[in-house]
Amino acid sequence: MQSSNQLQDMLHSINRKSYPAYKSLKGAYQFKKYVLSIDHVQGDPFASPSHVSVKIFHREAGFPAEYYKDKLTRITLADYLTRRFEQQVNRYTFRAKGSGKSGLISVTRCGQEVLERTACEITEQGITVRFFVGFPANGRTINAGELEKIFFEFLPVCVEKAFVYRNLSGKDLENTIFLAEDQAYIREELKKRSLVAFVNDGAILPRESGISSKPMKGSVTFSSPESLRVTMALPHKGKITGMGIPKGITLIVGGGYHGKSTLLNALELGVYNHIQGDGREYVITDSTAQKLRSEDGRFVKDVDISLFINDLPNKKDTTCFSTEDASGSTSQAAGIVEGIEAGSKVFLLDEDTSATNFMVRDAFMQHVISWEKEPITPFLERARDLYEKEEISTILVAGSSGAFFHIADIVIQMDNYMPVDITEKVRELCRDYPLDENTAAGFKAPQSHRIMSKNTPLNGSKKDYYGHFRAQDKPERLKVKVHGRDGFSIGKQEVDLRYVEQLIDSEQTGALGALLKYAVEKLIDGKRTLPEIVELLCCKLEKEGLSFLSEGYTSCGYAVPRRQEVYACFNRYRRP
Repeated sequence: MQSSNQLQDMLHSINRKSYPAYKSLKGAYQFKKYVLSIDHVQGDPFASPSHVSVKIFHREAGFPAEYYKDKLTRITLADYLTRRFEQQVNRYTFRAKGSGKSGLISVTRCGQEVLERTACEITEQGITVRFFVGFPANGRTINAGELEKIFFEFLPVCVEKAFVYRNLSGKDLENTIFLAEDQAYIREELKKRSLVAFVNDGAILPRESGISSKPMKGSVTFSSPESLRVTMALPHKGKITGMGIPKGITLIVGGGYHGKSTLLNALELGVYNHIQGDGREYVITDSTAQKLRSEDGRFVKDVDISLFINDLPNKKDTTCFSTEDASGSTSQAAGIVEGIEAGSKVFLLDEDTSATNFMVRDAFMQHVISWEKEPITPFLERARDLYEKEEISTILVAGSSGAFFHIADIVIQMDNYMPVDITEKVRELCRDYPLDENTAAGFKAPQSHRIMSKNTPLNGSKKDYYGHFRAQDKPERLKVKVHGRDGFSIGKQEVDLRYVEQLIDSEQTGALGALLKYAVEKLIDGKRTLPEIVELLCCKLEKEGLSFLSEGYTSCGYAVPRRQEVYACFNRYRRP
């Protein structure tokens, strides 16, 4: 490891040379209180910025050991420090001048949810923060004086103010750690009390706008119906009350614009911890809960959808069903079966984004089209079996069909964003509006043995499936390009994740792209099944974080996705 003085000397020596001379700076440098590492140097001032990291040891940072004693507190502290570092860096980005991205200092911008990210990692040794810097140039000539400003003037101030405990608000950080521990406590209480979700009294569920996840000012605060109210004694906050949603089938109904989908959206994001001030800090959902919807045109590969779709007119086998272009009902059936495979114990559905013919068939339609002529067994006729035989609960928003009332254990009416328990009232009305007898075939849990195969070269050509030429003795190498939160390309193939609604951050999407690339290059062998590959990756994520995906260094810009989103990504990857 070299010293900071040596870095200064090197900067002086390469000043006004051509841009590639910056490559000589790669390496680690000891500053007074931290180690600065230049991990990757950009090719020119207009290219993606350089990767830089700083490691500060715990003795210098000075944070209390209990704030990084386990995985929960480490992730929470790292999130807090990333937000603090972003505030500091924003004051200095582009203060150093030059061409292209010269002077850019870019760090992860965190949302309302707390995620495990590569931007800041806390180990037993210390804190490592990763970020991007645009190395300054005039044209393509090095301007080392401006980079010296970044490394020796701007960055020391940012590190001192963001990563040294005595310079932070101790009370604010303590409250952040306490909140995370309280949220973890509620998650454990859900299991003990046979609940799938909890929404605290006083929660603010509406968001500022369709493009902002911040809480809406002046909105109605949540208040639980008395019949569903539960009390929890949290380790730090003390007693808290709110609505507990029990296992089983819960129906959310109400007039348009009264808050049905707002409640469901809060529940689907309740799989994540939220920051103080979000309004949904104590909205906690079973960590395996999965939001499902129809996806016209979705790729489906070797999925046993016979539980919902059978006896197709073309005699196509639905116990191992594949299609390049699924219909709404087929895609939703596949999504549910894939959710079972991913280990989800709660399904979240909104009638508005579901395929109508998949969800329900009314009595009149059943009389017109007999069940022998209809290959679709609607979700209405399977929801009860899913719970009783697979222990999978359902939370469903419905606004047009009354048939769902007959299968619900709990019915919640949203009235001007306030929940009302109308279960008993509905049960009385159901006696006056009976359903026709259930004609669904017996329940049989989906079975599958889905082998993942590589996309092989076509017709013996050295050109692979993605259009790349490669030598036969060389391993397949793929390039991943992330398109925001909605998906990524791997080689020449697009992976569309627009309808994976609990995927909330582009850094999660980036991690999914890296995970799929790793699997294609190192794990898919024509023998391993899709679940075996995904579970292997999830185990490595749990033990090693995202570092096993790195090629020489860990990059900023990744956030750990849930197991459910890893499955969703791999299921949408088109393969032979």
